[in-house]
Amino acid sequence: MSTSKLPPLTSSELANLWMTYQEKTMISRFLEYCLEGKEDHKELFELYYSRSLNITEQIKEILENEGAVIPLGFTKHDVNLGVPKLFDSMFEIMYVRLMSQIETGLFALHSTMSYREDIRNFFVNATSESQNIYNQSTQILLETGVIAKPPYVSMPKEVRFVHEQNYIGGLSWLSEKRSLNTIEVSLIQHAVDTNLVGMQLMFGFAQAAGNKEAQQHFVSGMKLSKKIETELGDILRHSYIEPPATHAGKATSSTVSPFSDKLMMYNTSLLSTFGLGSNALGGAFSLRSDLPLKMLQLAKDIYFFAKEGGKIMIQNGWLEEPPQIEDRNQLTKK
Repeated sequence: MSTSKLPPLTSSELANLWMTYQEKTMISRFLEYCLEGKEDHKELFELYYSRSLNITEQIKEILENEGAVIPLGFTKHDVNLGVPKLFDSMFEIMYVRLMSQIETGLFALHSTMSYREDIRNFFVNATSESQNIYNQSTQILLETGVIAKPPYVSMPKEVRFVHEQNYIGGLSWLSEKRSLNTIEVSLIQHAVDTNLVGMQLMFGFAQAAGNKEAQQHFVSGMKLSKKIETELGDILRHSYIEPPATHAGKATSSTVSPFSDKLMMYNTSLLSTFGLGSNALGGAFSLRSDLPLKMLQLAKDIYFFAKEGGKIMIQNGWLEEPPQIEDRNQLTKK
């Protein structure tokens, strides 16, 4: 029974708190693995870990006050400490950067879907904390020369308008495609950058997975990330832009998993969802007609990859069911 004197949680608020609990308990287990024996940049990981734990405790308190069951999420049983490192130290920072990037977008969206003041404030604060982690991890990677910045361009000197219809062309093999504009470059660069990290994550997961179906799914994820990185990279090269690359941040040769297959599958599902959103954004803001088509094709691949992952999670009992709306058809049956 609810003990809260506040208005009841709306369905969207409950859903977003539930999703945040799943994601944050997963991140906490990953960070426990990272912190074991950590020396370099330990403060960043400790800060991220403490904030993640704090957020899950806040969600627990909110749900308990509403009389709602606490989700299971990911527990100590989903992390196996004391095993060889599956990823090198630079990749762990790259992973933190990627996940805090995902969180920043998710929590900002959740705040706009919230109506109760305390829930809005909760997600606003969570967004700010994720942005702080993203800023710190990005700065570390820049200082160590691990990540490449997007290309520099000449600054515009005048305001110009598009008058030629072929500005939005690009589908014809016979016509020369125009150079990419900066909006298109930024979105393609972002997609390539995130898939480079995702590919290394899939390498590690595929090496260490215990379940055969999960392992094959991670291998498919490796191939899909490579495909996205290659095809989008070729678009950049056509405009004489070198796609991002990194010399560090890799999976090791270990085949012993520090994580449960359930955790690795959920993490992969989360990245797939993020990839679908990024592709939709890239297609929506691209004015050269071949780019939305390419993004749509890749989004289709990501969708079917994510769908197959969902089937594997259900078959193995790894998919925790979100809170459900009452089934009125079932309740009104005689």
